[in-house]
Amino acid sequence: MKRTLTFEVPPEYDGEKTVKFLREAAGISYRLVRTLRHTPGSVLADGAPVRTIDRLKAGQTVTVHVPLDGGASVEPSKAEFDVVYEDDDILVLNKPAGLAMHPTHNHQGDTLANAVAYYLTERGRPCVFRAAGRLDKNTSGLVVCSLNKHAAAKLAGQFEKEYTAIVQGTFAGSGTIDAPIIRPDPMKTLRAVGEGGESAVTHWTALGSKDGLTLLHITLETGRTHQIRVHFASLGAPLAGDEMYGGSAEQITRHALHCGRLTLTHPVTGETMTFTAPLPEDMQQLADEIMK
Repeated sequence: MKRTLTFEVPPEYDGEKTVKFLREAAGISYRLVRTLRHTPGSVLADGAPVRTIDRLKAGQTVTVHVPLDGGASVEPSKAEFDVVYEDDDILVLNKPAGLAMHPTHNHQGDTLANAVAYYLTERGRPCVFRAAGRLDKNTSGLVVCSLNKHAAAKLAGQFEKEYTAIVQGTFAGSGTIDAPIIRPDPMKTLRAVGEGGESAVTHWTALGSKDGLTLLHITLETGRTHQIRVHFASLGAPLAGDEMYGGSAEQITRHALHCGRLTLTHPVTGETMTFTAPLPEDMQQLADEIMK
């Protein structure tokens, strides 16, 4: 199985080597170019095979056959998630709370990776699970997966997420939390704000407050593990339901965090695309109470 990409050689690449065109104009990763170099017939110019050292002419059509993965990287297992968008290169889905992203010693066969493998295999599209970014098990919302090696390389870090959170504290206006995050115990997933940690910046805007709870819109400059949860816990305002970081499960039984908007540049077409996912019922009910 292959994903076929086509490009036209622009005037500025007239006489340049194929490898330079592939790396710069086509945006193909070094690792994938290396694979193509050792795969006969994977790169064509006007229908004829070319080597990476061969020179191209302006106006030629370069065809690249990207090899697809031969099978699922994890055991396929059915689980529910909503498909928001799908094409030959990306899969955007809405992950429910309670579904871990990747298999671990605590989660075998019951993760998003297993569910995506099942979904793709059922459609004759076995694929290694390549999520661009991650969400905590109990965070709901948008996740984008790459469906081939080219898309994975192009998408890495090239997307923006927007979150909705409900915190146990009263906030108004907007602000920024700029505080490094450390991992006090390497044997535990728990994080904390602390000197010498990784830089972490969180921007927030208050949408409404009531009875000690605030509904927030959040964007990130960095994507550290548990970043939003740790930053607000450090202010004495943990996310509602986030018992790991001092929150109460009285009004919601998981940490109240949802990725509701995701913007990316498509790895092949270059189109800017924005996707949205509504708040799940548990967060929506609590948000409605705050905004009354």
